[in-house]
Amino acid sequence: MGLHLPDAIRLHAAERGTSTALSCAGATVSYADLDSRSNRIARALLADTPAGSRIGFLARTRNEAGEILVGAAKAGLVTVPLNWRLAVAELTAVAQDAGLTVLLTEPEFRAAADAVCAAIPGLRLIVIGPSAEADVPAYEQWLAAHPDDDPGRGTGSDADEVFLQIYTSGTTGVPKGVLLTHGNFYADSTELAEYLWEPESVALNALPMFHIGGLGWLRVALTAGANSLMFPAFTPEAAAETIEREGVTHAFLVPSVLHMLTELPGIEQRDFSRLTLITYGSAPITPVLLRRSMALFGCHFMGKYGLTEGGGTVTQLPPEDHDADGPGQYLLRSVGRPRRGVDVVIADPDTGKPVAAGTPGEIRIRSRHNTPGYWNRPDETAALYDAEGLLCTGDGGYLDPDGYLFLTDRIKDMIVSGGENVYPTEVESALAEHPAVSEVAVVGLPDEVWGEAVTAVVVLRQGAEAPTGQELIDFTRDRIASYKKPRRVHFVDALPRNPNGKVLKRELRAGIH
Repeated sequence: MGLHLPDAIRLHAAERGTSTALSCAGATVSYADLDSRSNRIARALLADTPAGSRIGFLARTRNEAGEILVGAAKAGLVTVPLNWRLAVAELTAVAQDAGLTVLLTEPEFRAAADAVCAAIPGLRLIVIGPSAEADVPAYEQWLAAHPDDDPGRGTGSDADEVFLQIYTSGTTGVPKGVLLTHGNFYADSTELAEYLWEPESVALNALPMFHIGGLGWLRVALTAGANSLMFPAFTPEAAAETIEREGVTHAFLVPSVLHMLTELPGIEQRDFSRLTLITYGSAPITPVLLRRSMALFGCHFMGKYGLTEGGGTVTQLPPEDHDADGPGQYLLRSVGRPRRGVDVVIADPDTGKPVAAGTPGEIRIRSRHNTPGYWNRPDETAALYDAEGLLCTGDGGYLDPDGYLFLTDRIKDMIVSGGENVYPTEVESALAEHPAVSEVAVVGLPDEVWGEAVTAVVVLRQGAEAPTGQELIDFTRDRIASYKKPRRVHFVDALPRNPNGKVLKRELRAGIH
């Protein structure tokens, strides 16, 4: 099977409609129900939404995420999942950039949604849950008011149609909408087979829906006909209990989550015998943590490296390459080989020319999964691709003689903390607003739990009352999202710079202990 997501739902509804497609906190949606409900969403949107409109989704990982994604695709519209962890000002800026016409949210984020609506005249708000307001319909009432006949979009002939717009920051810290088409995002039969799916597979999805990892995992599980068990509020205790109680067979877990689970008291007494495969990625993982996780869960593991602009996975380390103690254990430091249909080239970042095996350079890719570009940003789109049509990831790495990719320092300064991208410029700009800060540079330092810890190196103004590190961290609370805040602050007399005045961040990293 190699189907676009709407066609996969249509097929499963016809062939095995009573099977569970989505489940969350005891609520289940069968494939027949998902097909019908997504049709109603499509008709509801088409009733008063112009062609090509952007549909915002501001909610946690829940069943409605799948319904809305499929429904908007069936209508030929574009879903824009919004990062609920952003500050209101950041969230509003993303919504304005996307030009949202409809925003679906849940009560937890109603205050933020109201602020967004106030900034965008005419934006229609729909609440997932009860609503007593005449001008703000409740989700279920909104669906029920429309027929469930299928508009028919999202088929094989719509491969080049954009249906998803995911916002990711750039090196300037300005969010950019990455466009993904049906052709970029569909799961083919080879990919599905690699996951070892069975008819009754249960796939835990504990990742947020604004993340390519969470959306990609939902996409592949639904295409395979599995039960996507949506997990809206992660705690390691609840995740361990859910995996055991619900008989989870498949999961996508970021390294920080694996660390939390392996450190959970009593975790060894849990019954994880139903687990077939754990996929991990979104941030680097240490071989120590990987071995510990393999021993604990006793199932197959699959590692992945990718990026939003590349449509998700670029390379993967399959189960057979997870050799804990044998001659192949060195591969645990790699992110595997390119997936089928993906070409990976390591290029000299200055000349763009390919380098020899074992030589570090910038990772560049050619693939049908590559984005056609950024929303309304032609200059940034042009800069994303080199003269050979390769997507420039900004990540550093090298290929060994057998074609395995090993990551090195990033070409860009991006920090990956707990699976989330943090761009130093954003944090630096927030800290620079403090009256006692003269200069600041932000780097990522290795951290056992988070992968990398956002670390600020600060030069204070002469004569200013010196704040503590915690005071500076607290200062950023209302300026940037919580996960972007520094976890550590170091004070120095001066920042190291090259003759051109550029801060030497590599020296900063090496000098902090």
